[in-house]
Amino acid sequence: MTDNRKVLIIIMDQFRADCIDGALARNIELPNINALRAQAVTFTKHFSVTNPCGPSRASMFTGMYAMNHRSVRNGTPLSNNITNIAREARKSGYDPMLFGYTDTSIDPHIRHENDPDLTTEEGLLPGFREILEMRYMESYPWRADLKSKGYDLPEYAHFYDSISPDSTRPARPNDPPFYKAEDSDTAFLTNTLIKDLSVRTDQAWFALATYIRPHPPLVAPEPYNRMYNPADLPLPARMPTMEAETAVHPFMEAAINAPAMEQTVRGCDGQVSRDNDDDVQMLRSIYLGLATEVDANLGRLFDSLKEAGQYDDTLIVLMADHGEMLGDHHMWGKQNPYDPAYRIPLIIRDPQNPAQHGTTVNAFTETVDVTPTILDLIGRHVLAGMDGVSLRPFLEGKTPENWRDCVHLELDFGEPTHTTKWQETTGAPTDDANLAILREERFKLVHFNGGLPPLLFDLQADPDEMHNLANDPAHSAMLLRLTQKLLSHRMRRANRTMTDVKITSEGAVNFTP
Repeated sequence: MTDNRKVLIIIMDQFRADCIDGALARNIELPNINALRAQAVTFTKHFSVTNPCGPSRASMFTGMYAMNHRSVRNGTPLSNNITNIAREARKSGYDPMLFGYTDTSIDPHIRHENDPDLTTEEGLLPGFREILEMRYMESYPWRADLKSKGYDLPEYAHFYDSISPDSTRPARPNDPPFYKAEDSDTAFLTNTLIKDLSVRTDQAWFALATYIRPHPPLVAPEPYNRMYNPADLPLPARMPTMEAETAVHPFMEAAINAPAMEQTVRGCDGQVSRDNDDDVQMLRSIYLGLATEVDANLGRLFDSLKEAGQYDDTLIVLMADHGEMLGDHHMWGKQNPYDPAYRIPLIIRDPQNPAQHGTTVNAFTETVDVTPTILDLIGRHVLAGMDGVSLRPFLEGKTPENWRDCVHLELDFGEPTHTTKWQETTGAPTDDANLAILREERFKLVHFNGGLPPLLFDLQADPDEMHNLANDPAHSAMLLRLTQKLLSHRMRRANRTMTDVKITSEGAVNFTP
């Protein structure tokens, strides 16, 4: 062990927690992630505090709830006045490097109106140095790599199309794309990361690597496209019909179609139907294949760190930005209030605390805890405006006193530029098109703005959230208790960046620069 502290943060996009712990874990091979777990601490009740990608990463990188940072949807700017993990890491002497994307929409206050940074929602989080651009809408280095290898490139809009190997039939989702596994976006990012880090053995580096997979479009190169037999997989947790799902709440009619299952694949028009369970299971199997492809590349990355003698100097944080419904409740994607959209993996390997390696933590944790934890471990203090709490005590085998007994989750489903499908079905104007969730061990409240009815679930009796108890008189006291608790939580966690600071004749009290 040396003082040459290195930090590697790895984010997998739209990766469900139950691929690691839960029903799907029994049907998927993730040998490298499981090997990491044996040498790390696994947090089994970890939740993304919001989604989709932009808001979830804004919360993760700032340590703040969406109610405080207010970058509440893809394309909503993150205020330049808010600090983040990269800016704070620089104060410890690190040069934070990005391999992939942060999905940060830039504050227009700090750019000229003609600045091209204001034409994309996939901007760079201030403080990071972009070593490799792998933005979902761009990915120019990957395209250039494929071209240099002799691929005949289609238009970028068709990069993720399935290609039928038989000209006599249309493409199916489990047909491969035009590129091989060794040349995929996942492999290319890993190759670049390995090459760059291999020459940094004698320095303390800080790297963020973001994999787009297993995020749709659901297309996988061979052998991952048919790695799992759809017939072997459990069916999604869902009500008997889509009509029963939409009857739960006005919000659900839009959630079932945003996106519809058919929109998760490309190049297969008319070849799949959500009414066909064989198609549902096929797409679930492709998702698992993509997750295994990420795992295989993580194995290469970890092996390279070991071969270079860097593994035991590196703090490794492996997580996802948010979850994926994968057919549960007849839904796909993540913009809804159910657990699979929010529950995600978190694995932290701190080589300086080997006694806890191989253990699990069953306490509630949130993505806002990630930045405070990393800052704590690299010698920075947790800033007053951050809603998250350092998980360092858990990594040292301690349980903090008065730890949270619930998680606080959010979702905004309106847009300032158009009326969304959710707004159409709920009638909510943009400022009211949002919901907040308070999830305890047993009970879960979903509170909708705009006068919409709430949802209440007993997760002990109903872990798949099939029975809404909000209208049951027997649960009216519980509904009131959770609503009051949610209100108190939001009042207590309102932006506190300066609230405990006081200017006195002796100067600023409680102020830490």
